[in-house]
Amino acid sequence: MASLANQFNGLRSLPFSPSSISKKQRFTHNQTCKKQHTTKKPSFGVVAYKVTPESVPLSNETRERQKLKEIFEAAYERCRTAPMEGVSFTLQDFNDALEKYDFNSEIGTKVKGTVFLTDAHGALVDITAKSSAYLPLQEACIHRIKHVEEAGVFPGLKGEFMIIGENEADDSLILSLRNIQYSLAWERCRQLQAEDAVVKGKVVNGNKGGVVALVEGLRGFVPFSQVSSKSTAEELFDKELPLKFVEVDEEASRLVLSNRKAVADSQAQLGIGSVVTGTVQSLKPYGAFIDIGGINGLLHVSQISHDRVSDIATVLQPGDTLKVMILSHDRDRGRVSLSTKKLEPSPGDMIRNPKLVFEKAEEMAQIFRQRIAQAEAMARADMLRFQTESQSPLTLSSEGILGPLTSDLPAEGLDLSDIPSADE
Repeated sequence: MASLANQFNGLRSLPFSPSSISKKQRFTHNQTCKKQHTTKKPSFGVVAYKVTPESVPLSNETRERQKLKEIFEAAYERCRTAPMEGVSFTLQDFNDALEKYDFNSEIGTKVKGTVFLTDAHGALVDITAKSSAYLPLQEACIHRIKHVEEAGVFPGLKGEFMIIGENEADDSLILSLRNIQYSLAWERCRQLQAEDAVVKGKVVNGNKGGVVALVEGLRGFVPFSQVSSKSTAEELFDKELPLKFVEVDEEASRLVLSNRKAVADSQAQLGIGSVVTGTVQSLKPYGAFIDIGGINGLLHVSQISHDRVSDIATVLQPGDTLKVMILSHDRDRGRVSLSTKKLEPSPGDMIRNPKLVFEKAEEMAQIFRQRIAQAEAMARADMLRFQTESQSPLTLSSEGILGPLTSDLPAEGLDLSDIPSADE
């Protein structure tokens, strides 16, 4: 031990000088001492430690907030430095979109829309405006309806609507389909007038001057001077009349019709021997009155069938539809005589099988017309032959045979009093 101590004593150290320590070493030494001085606080033997953010564990919520904060800060920096970088929607695209969805909302303008909701009072329509538009019930159809579905308005319906007003409460627009339908109805009436067509109109009202009839959804006036029959407004109410257009003025909302012209046109087309379809209007002891296109014709009881008909009601009823042949037409008196007997394939078919008579009507009428034509040709040939053989006047015998006037005929001529009138 003594020798070891002598060895250490023999070692010499360099004399200490502050200048021999660099500034950096002194700064590090001072900082270390300061840290030790600050961290060591006498507190009854308890040692205190410095708490840093890195030493505290973070919750998931805190991490999400930090992540969102970083995203927002990055987005803010991009908007500040390069706002249009990576954006495909340009300013021109924005202007084009405005032009595409912008429309004129003035009253009377037509817009396209889609129905997306209906209720008892109307329907909501999407017209790509800032708010939905409304279609009231009374504006959904040209006719009176109780629900918009009666006019074919259902959710999903796409169509054209007319703007007729604005709801001041929520600035929504009020739409109409009826106005568009009215315009189409007037256009249709002008077309039918140009074609001189005959249309059907149902009488819905009347006054001392005439009756009001619905045609193409419009209310037209038929003066009594233009009604073919001498019926009153009460008698014509709820009946359908054949009509022709006299005046069609949309601007003045004036529609004037004529039943007399339509009936005259129909009567001009009634030819003897032609077959028409009619409806039984009423029954009488002597026959049935048949409506044939606005004209009442008489089907006499003797012209119903080859077999005897004791009770017309057992064969026909009001409302029955049947085909009849025109036997005669008195235009001056407005009387038309009809027959179903001439259309029977076999005698009595009108009583036993009226459906067969209906199906074979045109075929039987053609056969009847051929027989009439043959009879007329034979009559003309006989007349020419008799005129050639004899220069004496020709007449008919009591058996219906054409021949010269002879002394065996009664002086007063033939007695035609027993032949029934076709107009009875």
